[in-house]
Amino acid sequence: MLVFIGMFVIILLQLINLQIFSSKYKIQAEDQGTFRKVIYPDRGIVYDRKGRSILQNTTIYDLMVVPGKIKGTDTTTLCNILNIDTAEFRKRIINAIIKNKSYRPSVFEALLSNEKMAKLTENLYKFAPGYYLQERSVRDYPFDAAGNILGYLSEVDSNVLKNPKYTGYVMGDYIGKTGMEKTYEKVLMGQRGIELWKRDNKNRLTERIENGRFDTVAIAGQNMHTALDIELQELGEKLMENKLGSIVAIDPKTGGIICMVSSPTFKPKLLTGAERKKHIAELLLNPALPLLNRTVGATYSPGSTFKTLQALVGLHEGVIGTDFRVSCSGAFYGCGGGKPMRCLDFGTFDLRNAITISDNTYFATVMQRVINNPKYPNIDSSLNVWNRYMQAFGLGHKLGVDVPSEKRGLIPSPALYNKIYGQGKWNYCTFRSVSIGQGEVDVTPIQVANEMAYIANKGWYKTPHLVDSIEGGDTFEMLTAFKERHSAIDIPDSIFEAVHDGMQGVVDRGTGAASKVAGINICGKTGTVENYYRGVKQPNHAFFCGFAPRENPKIAIMCVVENSGRFGGTYAAPIVGLMIEKYLKDSITEPRRIAEIERLSKLNLIPTRIYTELKRQDSLSHSKDSAYLIAKGYIRIIKDTLGMDESDEDEALDKLKKDKEDLKKEQPKKDSNDREIIIKTEAILPNEKKKPEIKDSANKP
Repeated sequence: MLVFIGMFVIILLQLINLQIFSSKYKIQAEDQGTFRKVIYPDRGIVYDRKGRSILQNTTIYDLMVVPGKIKGTDTTTLCNILNIDTAEFRKRIINAIIKNKSYRPSVFEALLSNEKMAKLTENLYKFAPGYYLQERSVRDYPFDAAGNILGYLSEVDSNVLKNPKYTGYVMGDYIGKTGMEKTYEKVLMGQRGIELWKRDNKNRLTERIENGRFDTVAIAGQNMHTALDIELQELGEKLMENKLGSIVAIDPKTGGIICMVSSPTFKPKLLTGAERKKHIAELLLNPALPLLNRTVGATYSPGSTFKTLQALVGLHEGVIGTDFRVSCSGAFYGCGGGKPMRCLDFGTFDLRNAITISDNTYFATVMQRVINNPKYPNIDSSLNVWNRYMQAFGLGHKLGVDVPSEKRGLIPSPALYNKIYGQGKWNYCTFRSVSIGQGEVDVTPIQVANEMAYIANKGWYKTPHLVDSIEGGDTFEMLTAFKERHSAIDIPDSIFEAVHDGMQGVVDRGTGAASKVAGINICGKTGTVENYYRGVKQPNHAFFCGFAPRENPKIAIMCVVENSGRFGGTYAAPIVGLMIEKYLKDSITEPRRIAEIERLSKLNLIPTRIYTELKRQDSLSHSKDSAYLIAKGYIRIIKDTLGMDESDEDEALDKLKKDKEDLKKEQPKKDSNDREIIIKTEAILPNEKKKPEIKDSANKP
C-alpha cells in the first residue's frame, strides 16, 4: 500500500511540474509563435609570430527557408531581389526538402551580398514566416595572403555528414576544407548556440522566451598563435609572382614555419562572401593549380642540394675524410663503360671545395664508396644503411606537418631496384645519378627546408609546424608531436662544421653568390634539376637552400623555381637572399635591393603550355558535349591531386554548364575549311613527369 501511495505522489508531482512550472512543452505547443534562432560562434582567430591577426571574422547573412511555411509567399519579389528565375527557385526548394525535410530550416542563399541584404531587409515581412535572415560569422583576411596555408571554409554537405569524424555537424554549418582551417577544425570551430524568440502577428521577433531560460550560449573557437611572419610571407609571394614553385622557411630551433609560399597562389578573400563558389570553380579549372600547396604536395628531384647529405654520410661512414680528394677531368668514369656522368669543373678538389663548386665526380665517388663499403656483406645491406641515413634526415616519409595533403617523397631502397631490375641484376652504376640528386629520389620543398634545419642544428630537427600555441590550452593534444627532437643518428659536430665550411663557400665564392647579404654569414647550396613533362625534356628547375646566420642559425630556407631553364644560383639564390635579409634585418631599405625585388617579381617564368591550356579552357564553352565530358575527367584528375571533395568538383562542373548555356546561341568556331573545331583539354599537373630510362645528369649543379 505504501509503495502504491508513493508512486501516486511521484506521478502527481510530475504532472504538476509539467503543467504548471515547466514551460518546455508549452513552448513546443506554441511552435507557430516561436522562432528557433541558431547562433553560429566566431571561429578562432589566427595570429602570426608578432601577434598580428592574419585570420579573423566578420559578419554576413544567409537567407534561410523552411519549405513547409512558404505558402502564400511573394515569390516574384523574392526572385527579383535574388536575381533568379522560377526554375531556380523550385530547384532550391526541392534541394532544401531533400536535404533537411520540409519543416527544418535550410540555406536558401548563402553569404548574401550587401546589395541583396539591403533589399531583403526592406522586404523581409513579405516572405515570413517561411524565410528569415541568419547571421553568420565568416572569415576575414587583414593581409589577404597565405591562402594555401590558411585554407578556406565550405558548407557541410551529405558526404561530410556521413563521416563519423564530423558527428554533430548539421546542414548549414561551415567546415574547414583546406589548410589550417581543415587541420585545426575542432580547435577553431567553436560550439553553436540556440535562442528561442516569440513572434508577433506580423511574424516579427519580439522577445526571448522566458528571458532566455532555455537558450544555449554559443562558444567561440580557440585562438591560435603561429610561427608565421606575415610580412615575410607577403614578400615571398611577391617574389614568386609569375612563376611556378615555392619558398619554405623554418626556425631551426623550434621547427616553426616562418613562411610557406606556393606559387601561383590565390587571394583568400576570393573564397569568402557571395562569389565564393564562382571563384573556387575558376581556381579548380586553372591549369597552373593555384589550389595545390606545392610546399607539401609537389615532389621534385633535389639536384645538387642532395650533395650535402652525401657528404655527411660519407664522412660518418668513414669512407672519406675532409681531406679526401677527387680529380675531375670532364666526367665521372668510375663505372667504366657506358655514358659518363659529366662534371663541368676541371681540377682536384677536397670535400669543402667540392661542395663549394658542386662537383659531380666528387659526390658520385663518395656514394660509390658508401655503397661498395666492404664492411657490409652485400649491396642490399649497404643501400639499406644509406636509406636509413636519408630517413633520419627527414626524407622518404611524411614529416607530419600540420598542413593537409603532405606527400612522402621517395628514397630508393633495395626493394625498389629489385622490383625494377630483378634480384642481383643491379649495382651502384645502375643508379649513380642518385648521388647528385637525380634518378629515383624525390623530395618535397618542406623536406628540403627541414633538411637545412637538420644541418644547421648539427644533427637534429623538430617537425615543421605552423601553430606554436593555442589559447585555452592544447585540449586535443595536437601540438605534442612538435616538441620532440628527432636525432636518430649521432654525427659529430666536426663533420657538420666541414659541411658548413663548404656551404658558406657556396655563397661567398661559389654557385650561390647571388644570395649574399651584407653582414650575414649564409650557408647555402644550389641545385639544378632535370625536368620532364610526359617524357619530353623541359627547362630545368632551379633550387637554392641554406640557413643563416652560420654562427647561430635563425632561419633555414629553400626555394624552387620551376621551369626556370637556369642554374639554382640564377633565380632561386637571389630570392632566398632577399628573404633572409628581410627576416634577419626586419626590413630592406637599400634602393638597389628594392629594385632587385621588383625585377624578380616581374620576371615571368610560367611555361607556355600553361597559357595554351588556359586558352583551350576558354574555348571549352564553345565546344560540343564531348569537350564537357573531357573537362569532367580533367577536373577529377585535379581533384585527386589536390585532395578535394566532391562538392568542389560539382561547383566547377556547374560553372562549366552555366558557361556553356550562356554561350549556347553563339556559333561554334570554324577553321578555314568551315569545319567546327572541338577543343580537348588535358590536365596540367606540376609534377607529372615520365622519367626516361635511368640516365645520368648532364647538368651543371
